Amino acid sequence: MNARLIFLVIALALVIGSALGVVYTRHESRRAAVELGLLEDQRDEFIAEWSRLQLEQAWLADASHVEGKAREHLGMEIPEKAVILVVDKP
Repeated sequence: MNARLIFLVIALALVIGSALGVVYTRHESRRAAVELGLLEDQRDEFIAEWSRLQLEQAWLADASHVEGKAREHLGMEIPEKAVILVVDKP
């Protein structure tokens, strides 16, 4: 009877240990899922910001925008046709 009691105590300890392992694993799984969701949201925000930056870069590189800035800030003007000299390669 004594051996059966020891076996029962060991089996009970193993079952409790296994149950605690399952609880811990589920907790870690849920924590990882929450962290994954937060990281996916952050990734989506970065993708949206990248798209906005690409649009801004395209707008800043647009010829009409560059010409407007050149006229406004640098006082540049299109020269008269008589002043334009076209050089041809020899």
